[in-house]
Amino acid sequence: MNFNFNVSELMFLMPELFLLAAISCILLFDLYVKEELKKFTYHLSQLALLIAGLLAFNLIGESATIFSGTFVLDTLGSTFKVFIAGFSMIALVYSRHYLSVHGLLRNEYFILALMSILGMLVMVSGHSLLTLYLGLEIMSLSLYALIATARDRAFAIEAALKYFVLGAIASGLLLYGMSMIYGITGNLDIAQIASFASLATLEPQETLILNFGLVFLVIGVAFKLGAVPFHMWVPDVYQGSPTSVTMFLSTVPKIAAVALLVRLLIDGLSDFQHYWADLFMILAVLSIAVGSLVALTQVNIKRMLAYSTISHIGFVLLGFVTGVLEGYGSAIFYVFAYILMSLAAFGSIIVLNRSGFEADQISDFRGLSKHSPWFALIMLAVMLSMAGVPPFIGFYSKLFILQQVVSEGYVILAVIAVIFAVISAYYYLQIIKTMYFDDADKDIVVSAPIDLKVVLSINGVLILIIGLMPSYWMNLSVSLF
Repeated sequence: MNFNFNVSELMFLMPELFLLAAISCILLFDLYVKEELKKFTYHLSQLALLIAGLLAFNLIGESATIFSGTFVLDTLGSTFKVFIAGFSMIALVYSRHYLSVHGLLRNEYFILALMSILGMLVMVSGHSLLTLYLGLEIMSLSLYALIATARDRAFAIEAALKYFVLGAIASGLLLYGMSMIYGITGNLDIAQIASFASLATLEPQETLILNFGLVFLVIGVAFKLGAVPFHMWVPDVYQGSPTSVTMFLSTVPKIAAVALLVRLLIDGLSDFQHYWADLFMILAVLSIAVGSLVALTQVNIKRMLAYSTISHIGFVLLGFVTGVLEGYGSAIFYVFAYILMSLAAFGSIIVLNRSGFEADQISDFRGLSKHSPWFALIMLAVMLSMAGVPPFIGFYSKLFILQQVVSEGYVILAVIAVIFAVISAYYYLQIIKTMYFDDADKDIVVSAPIDLKVVLSINGVLILIIGLMPSYWMNLSVSLF
């Protein structure tokens, strides 16, 4: 592959270049400044994310394929980058309080978070198998280290090792699938692969090899999303990691994983849609069923939210099963809605944390409505939204998915999804019952800083406000393709 470099192309890479430069500067800042000034690392990290998000927003509407086809700039990529930066800023606000009260506030946490975000930005615009894999590894390696930041917690080290080992296996399978695709097409470029993989021009043997590689690509993507049966890491890592890391892991990387799916399967292997859609159908049904049923027995709220995440991923995959732009758009809308809800859920957990006390059991929410009516109300909105109760955003995200599934003739699939959605409502309502009808066996103290309270309040209100005007956001999601 001939690589032609043009300096003018760097303007399309500004979010990534700026974030990389900011990470380098923050590292030097943390290394050389006095101890009392190191507290500003958090503020510099937030500023870096804000500027990177604004740079990405400024590129919305631009279209270019640069660096000899290895990097693509389009509306989908730029929009994803804006949401990655925005959701990450919310996550860091929540994280700082948790880290402070548990004595885990170290500046490397924010630097590792920025590094993982840089990997996500590269993944979102990757237009080559090599670029996509490079972004994936930058993100994954940073997340492995992030989980292990609580070095004095055995569960955190165990979670990091489990995620690392299983993640390495999944990355290997994904790389093997990529090598199969490269071996038969002779190209790393997504556009060239799409041009080669036209079923009308393929020999039967070539189709067989591409299908074989496709299976490994789907396995790799399914692992990153946490779909059944590649979900074994999700509950253990969610429970063992510090809550701030669990929150980050369960939210922002999902955008990058969906971007990986879009680049590899929709942009690269769209002619094989009916093959990978059948695989996604199986993964979706298994994820919704296992996530909904196993969550019923959980008493640890982080573990319960882990299985809830698996169920939500099943709904996301249903959108890609449809094979139409509206279905893809509804899946993107669902991902954004899920992240907004998940951030608020973990924010509500973190706000109850205090020195020496980790609020990670469902029983820790007993009587919250009497001690803190406002935060109980936010958690109520989150749980109702996740259960799919109107007029919250979670209802419309499920509705749009099911509409597309039914319109494409998958009626039985939609009925199965609805049945398990009704079953899953039980464990969401259980938390509401715990907050409003159970008496607290200990005092509940909400001593979070004002910035966390304000951001969490806005986060909770957005779940309702966006639910009141879902069509605009749905149309926005469809327009990305």
